[in-house]
Amino acid sequence: MMNTLFVNSALHLPSLSFYLYPLFLIIPTAMLIDTHAHLYSRKFDADRAGMVQRAIDAGIARIYLPNIDAESIEGMLALEATFPENCFAMMGLHPCSVQPDTWEQELARVEHWLGQRTWAGIGETGVDMHWDTSTLDLQQRAFARQVEWAKDLGRPVIIHARKANQECLQVVRPAQDGRLRGIFHCFSGTLEEAEEMIDLGFMLGIGGTLTYPKSELPELLRVIPLAHIVLETDAPYLPPVPYRGKRNESAYVRQVAEVLAAVKGVSLAEIGRVTTENALRMFGDGVPTA
Repeated sequence: MMNTLFVNSALHLPSLSFYLYPLFLIIPTAMLIDTHAHLYSRKFDADRAGMVQRAIDAGIARIYLPNIDAESIEGMLALEATFPENCFAMMGLHPCSVQPDTWEQELARVEHWLGQRTWAGIGETGVDMHWDTSTLDLQQRAFARQVEWAKDLGRPVIIHARKANQECLQVVRPAQDGRLRGIFHCFSGTLEEAEEMIDLGFMLGIGGTLTYPKSELPELLRVIPLAHIVLETDAPYLPPVPYRGKRNESAYVRQVAEVLAAVKGVSLAEIGRVTTENALRMFGDGVPTA
């Protein structure tokens, strides 16, 4: 049986008010939120404004933009400035950009930017064991530092955990002192890992991989309460069926929502309502104008 968030008194979880904050708000049923998209990518250079407008027209009210490294900041901020009611920037260092000769300078730049303004979240950060396992120690050190910044600033941390759930949990477990919250982006793992992440105060980011024929996520998500799920695209990567093999974009979060509705046996409107509440609760924002 799945643990509830408030049973394990040994964990120092965020206060009850964090989980209840937006539940009294009325969420427009057509609204969806993409909690993770790299829309500043060069893959969108030819039609970026039109692509964002397609998402808005499709009912995607908000799009959260995780940073990668120093090279992505300018484009990310430009996109946010162009669509200030829809695009919200985050600040962090991606684990694949943690390199022995530059990671300290990259983190110093992140810390500088964190002092310049308020950011939607910290990230994306975490551990990637797919591309380079030789930097595991540095990745965990960079991750741990960003986790501390997230706690100090009261912002959610967005976690990249590619083939590295346990390596990320090794950092998260001792860091949870009641101030830590966030999203395990593009969740893939076991039911036990999902339960532990939720018990630690995190939500699961679900994107296009849910729609893939061989995905194990449908079976797992049938037993995960919808209250712990947010939607994402990771655009331009991981497009859902029927766009697999093409460039992903934020409008396609609707396809993810439709499959999740079928998995959970509820309406698309209910998926939109609950996942939007979850995202707004996580990022601490009021309801955007529909």
